[in-house]
Amino acid sequence: MKILIVTSGDPFVRGDAETAADGLRKALVEAGHQAELIVIPFRDYPARSIPDQMLACRLLDLTESCGARIDRMIGLKFPAYLIPHPNKVIWLLHQHRAAYELWGHPVSGSLIDCADGVVVRDAIRQADCELIPEAGTLYTQSQNVSSRLQRGSGITADVLYHPPADADCFHKGSAGDYLLFPSPVRRANRQRLALQALAQCRERVVIRFAGESADPAEQTECANAIRKFKLGDRVQWLGTVPDDQKRELYAQCLGVVYPPVDEDYGYVTLEAMLSAKAVITCSDAGGPVEFVADRRTGFVTDPTPQSLAQAMDMLWADRRCAGTLGDAGRDQYQDLRISWPNVVEKLTC
Repeated sequence: MKILIVTSGDPFVRGDAETAADGLRKALVEAGHQAELIVIPFRDYPARSIPDQMLACRLLDLTESCGARIDRMIGLKFPAYLIPHPNKVIWLLHQHRAAYELWGHPVSGSLIDCADGVVVRDAIRQADCELIPEAGTLYTQSQNVSSRLQRGSGITADVLYHPPADADCFHKGSAGDYLLFPSPVRRANRQRLALQALAQCRERVVIRFAGESADPAEQTECANAIRKFKLGDRVQWLGTVPDDQKRELYAQCLGVVYPPVDEDYGYVTLEAMLSAKAVITCSDAGGPVEFVADRRTGFVTDPTPQSLAQAMDMLWADRRCAGTLGDAGRDQYQDLRISWPNVVEKLTC
């Protein structure tokens, strides 16, 4: 089949959604399809421009190319999934979160603060309710996204998990003397919460933070926390690391700390499981909680420094337990049979 994958994004900005789109295209081509990825430029500021961008997507005609019919369209992100097509499938990575669960949330953008915020929010919600059901088939990337879709739009969708990039390259190594926190530094990823927890640990826990500084203001706040709590000898900031180094950091760590706010899916959890490492996350982390079974493959704590510190102490003090939890996580990943061929089969049947 000739298949178009349509998504949206800000030029030169890459994250998990872009990784998923690239992985899907590669998997479709490997399965014998002709597949192209179209990224619709989208910015959520100023907020009053969002309805115009939604309309622009509705006016696009992507039913054929050079006179040849395009057999299927797969929509991933707002507002690209609004583009019409007679044979459209939606694999929803997420809706426009500022109009739903992040409306008024401290980590959200400026939609609630702008003069037209309520009008724009309502326009987004109405469009989703009316137009998402146009798709002949609808999946989401996680149960967390499905639950949001049901709550916000009254629409039911099945879950279709996919593997992280280069899943076969992750491996188990010996457990070193550090916990790994592998995420871009931004408020929603809660590096500061981990630092506050580290300050309350009874054990001499060490954390290595790996990830770009996506929010300079938050990076400054983290630096201030390190000075305030005198954690300089127990924190290592690695910044952006190459993929092969990242995989070695996973392989050699004692466990992984990953406490984001309401994450859509979360590759970190899956990468840790593939590396046979226990994951410490929080009950409000969203996607990661779908995979981390408390005290079986890791720890699911309250989103407080005290609870997170307790879990970090337990993992640090009991290396045998850390290994057992990590091995159980790897076994769980294998039991789930997460694969790109399965994703392709569901999206093209």
